[in-house]
Amino acid sequence: MMLDLRVLNYFLTVAREESITHAAEALHLSQPTLSRQLRDMEEMLGKELMIRGPRRITLTEEGLFLKKRAEEILSLASHTEQELRSDDTELNGNIRIGSAESDSVRFIMQTAHKLQSHYKNLHFHVTSGDGQAIMEALDKGLIDIAVVYGHVDTEKYEVLPCPYTDHWGLLLQRSHPLAAREAIRPQDLWSENLILSQQVLQANSHGNKLQTWIKKPFAELNIQATYNLAYNASLMVREGLGSCIMLEKIINVPPYDPALCFRLLDPVLEDTLFIVWKRFQLFSKGTQQFIHLLKEEAEKIRQL
Repeated sequence: MMLDLRVLNYFLTVAREESITHAAEALHLSQPTLSRQLRDMEEMLGKELMIRGPRRITLTEEGLFLKKRAEEILSLASHTEQELRSDDTELNGNIRIGSAESDSVRFIMQTAHKLQSHYKNLHFHVTSGDGQAIMEALDKGLIDIAVVYGHVDTEKYEVLPCPYTDHWGLLLQRSHPLAAREAIRPQDLWSENLILSQQVLQANSHGNKLQTWIKKPFAELNIQATYNLAYNASLMVREGLGSCIMLEKIINVPPYDPALCFRLLDPVLEDTLFIVWKRFQLFSKGTQQFIHLLKEEAEKIRQL
C-alpha cells in the first residue's frame, strides 16, 4: 500500500494548524473522518507521527521527517501536473530556480525579464540557499535550475558559467581602523573578529579558495559569528559583532553610508557563479527556452 497524496496533504494541514479541529475546518472534512485518515496512515507506516495533546498537536521525530518529505513530494507533484497541463502552443508555466546570493544573479534575472516580456504567462520562482541545499533540491526535482559556486560534476549536470566575475571583500564599520585602507591584506585579518558564511566554513572549493588566500586555517582565526543570509550578516557588522568577509555588491553600501563600508581583498580574490541543470532532463518548453536564452546572452556578453 502506498502513501496517498491526498492524505499527505491532510497530514501537512494538521502539522500547520497544530489542531485536528482547525485542520478539519480548513479541509472541509469532519473531524472523525480526518482523525481516521491519519490513524490509518500511522498504522500503514507502523509509526506514531503526532502526539495528540489536549490543546495542540505536536509532531514526533518520524512526523517531522514525513513533514519535510511530504512538502517535497507535493511540490514535485504540483510542478509535474502544471507542466503536463501547459499549453504547447505558447510558452507558459513555472520555472523554479535555486540560487546562491551574488550580484551575478542579476544576469539571470535580466534574462528572465527578457523572456517574460514576450511570454506574460511564464512565471519565475527563486529560492535562495547555500550550495548543498540547492543541489539537493535540484537532484530531487524541486527546482529546474541551480545557481551555485564551486565544483559541479559535469558528467551529471550541464554547466553554464555566469559571464560576470564576483570579487571578495570585507564589510566593516566605517569607524574601524581598516576602513582607512584601500584594500585588505591577509595579515590584516589574522587578529580581527570575523564573520563568515556557513557555506565558506564547509570543506568545499568556495571555502578552500578563501582559506588559501588568508594563509591560515579557519580554526586559527577569530570567527565570532556565522550566517547564511547576507542581510543578517550586515546587521551583525552594524552591531559590532565583527567584520564580514563576503562577495562584493551582495549588500548595497553607498559611499555616503555613515555606518558601513566595503573594501576589496588584496591580492584580488575572484569567484565565478555557475548555472546548473540536470543532463538529459526533460524540461517544459518554457524552461528549455530560458536555458537557450541564457546561453545566447552569456555568449553575447563574453564577445563584448
